[in-house]
Amino acid sequence: MLVTGGAGFIGSHLVDYLIAKNHEVIVVDSLIDGYLENIQGHIDTKKCVFVQGDIRDKDLILNQLPVVDMIYHLAADPDVRASVPNPMTSYDHNMNGTMNLLEYMRLKGVKKMVFTSSGGTVYGDVDTFPMTEELVLKPISPYGASKAAAEMYLSAYANAYNIKIGVARYANIFGERSRHGVGFDFYHHLTDNPKELTILGDGLQQKSYLHVSDAIKATYLIGESLDSQEKWYDYYNVGSEEWNTVKEIASLFEKELGLTDVHHKFTGGVKGWVGDVAKMLLSVKKIETLGFSAQVSFEEGVHLYCEWLKKTYPKEN
Repeated sequence: MLVTGGAGFIGSHLVDYLIAKNHEVIVVDSLIDGYLENIQGHIDTKKCVFVQGDIRDKDLILNQLPVVDMIYHLAADPDVRASVPNPMTSYDHNMNGTMNLLEYMRLKGVKKMVFTSSGGTVYGDVDTFPMTEELVLKPISPYGASKAAAEMYLSAYANAYNIKIGVARYANIFGERSRHGVGFDFYHHLTDNPKELTILGDGLQQKSYLHVSDAIKATYLIGESLDSQEKWYDYYNVGSEEWNTVKEIASLFEKELGLTDVHHKFTGGVKGWVGDVAKMLLSVKKIETLGFSAQVSFEEGVHLYCEWLKKTYPKEN
């Protein structure tokens, strides 16, 4: 099977999981946001074939890839905040790249895909929680719009060409190998200055987080369910049943770093940045019907992530 973005944060964990399940894996990754070290061990043992390339490269996708039985499509522009000043970047990666893969599937007869979308950004601002899959998609950032637009084409191709496509609409996924996001930023800010931490917004933004190991299990369950999936195109929220404020996250990272009396400096406003979905809690009732339940608590996940961060980015004495 093909994993796009397989050298990245979430993608490399999926590659680990698929290989542990004895699947043959081909990874396509541009290494713009991925790190070869994440999958180098699998490449060395020939359990994974690595193709360095960009999913926006139509010739690569349509003419150079072998035919596979299934695609896990994770390659994307991951930066929600940067999509506001640079909207075409998200569009180019998330729409044009996805269209190339859909054309590859149509022309080569590939009949199964799992696509990783975004739970918070495709729904936008809502008034009731938890957010169910039946909400109308109303993204408020170019990133969210690119993911929602990609889903519309997934639906069209699935129904027009009899392709089974399942979508994982992720909450905020965090954990080992992640090199962006609030936890990554907090760790580096606190190690640079253990006395003060700048927090975007008012610190009361409240969102659902899920450790990467649980995200991978949910993603794999969606893939395994495709053969029995009644609809050509279906979608699942992937998250947890708890949500945490930014202030709570800051306190957890300070605790992991052994820090006390850190002064919090807030930039103000209810949103961290333009396009930020300030409150997000996904309903996980639908993914639970596939047998999913989160196993790693948020506190345990933060601890695991901090241990990785300390090893990867040790503090300078």
